[in-house]
Amino acid sequence: MTTIFLIIHGLVAVALLGGITHQAFAACWPANGSENIFSSFRAVRGASYTNSMIALYILSTILGGVIYPVYRLFGRTYLEAAQLWEINGSFEIKEQFIAVGLGMLPFYWLVWRKPLEEKLAGARAATTAILCFIVWYGFIVGHVLNNVRGVFGR
Repeated sequence: MTTIFLIIHGLVAVALLGGITHQAFAACWPANGSENIFSSFRAVRGASYTNSMIALYILSTILGGVIYPVYRLFGRTYLEAAQLWEINGSFEIKEQFIAVGLGMLPFYWLVWRKPLEEKLAGARAATTAILCFIVWYGFIVGHVLNNVRGVFGR
């Protein structure tokens, strides 16, 4: 059952990763009107992503919390026994980043609330960029941790 939750957690994380990346690029580097792939990637209406990103972030966190006890009992024990301190520490940092991101969600919702206020453009860009970093960091660390036993295992 844990494997099923882990797969669903990964799929939700990929959807969150794509959406928050699009929104961050739209907020930090708005499209300049040219017709190229980079401009098209940035030419999304970021405000339309907000509620979905909040829902995906919370869902991903809940799913991570469901599979966390298995990691704590088996995964972390293995990492410590194998003396993989960097990987274990990066996951500990991930936990803290995810908690900070949860705390940022109300402000994130507030700055993306319609109608968009121009004076909040900087706050939108900064908040979305921070959440984007948190999601990317969490995704990469989670992916590495998921595969570490296959790389370092017996």
